[in-house]
Amino acid sequence: MIQQAHAAYNAGDFKTAFELYTKLADLDNADAQTSLAYMYQTAQGCEKDEAKALELYTKAAEAKQPYALFNLAILYENGIGGVVHDQFKAYELHLEAATREVVPAMYEVALMLERGLGCLQNFSEAAFWYEEGAKRGHAESFNNLGALYKEGHGVIQDDARCFICFSRAAEAGLAEGLYNLGLLYDQGIGCELNNDTALDYCRKAAYKGHAKAKEIIKNLQEDGKIVF
Repeated sequence: MIQQAHAAYNAGDFKTAFELYTKLADLDNADAQTSLAYMYQTAQGCEKDEAKALELYTKAAEAKQPYALFNLAILYENGIGGVVHDQFKAYELHLEAATREVVPAMYEVALMLERGLGCLQNFSEAAFWYEEGAKRGHAESFNNLGALYKEGHGVIQDDARCFICFSRAAEAGLAEGLYNLGLLYDQGIGCELNNDTALDYCRKAAYKGHAKAKEIIKNLQEDGKIVF
């Protein structure tokens, strides 16, 4: 029945999905509880009900359902959905989800470790989790891992690896990755210096709304150095 419920949800038949998920959730199916919680959270096939969503996420998280752990972590991380802001709880839940192959949770754990949010700051552990996310193609993980390699935080400083990481983030279309790759070309770090290529990546980042890139392009235009 869970596959039938997922199929209905993916087809946009939220009414059927809601009914099936509800039946399964009442039978303590953690996957169904997680999906039903998300529907209550986002008002899909039902009225928005944050209290019900929190109840279902909590039940499913107790059963260690990976995405229930992750979604509950997001609530605690931001102090929304009926919970108080608790970075320590958020970190604990993200870590549980990360160890269960939730890729965005790997990124969140790494970010919290890098910044010391809800845990002791640990650059090497942050690098580990960014790498785990990057191995699975997560663009933001590639970008942040590249930044660690650039500065030598938690890893041995490595311009070549930095270039590879920023390149992968840029290939995925991440604005920050495009901007960072442009900076490498502008400075000849990990690659041959090429101002035209640097400008091209800066333009692409600006098109995607990157604030610093937009400012750089704006200043170059005002100075008459480029025509957009």
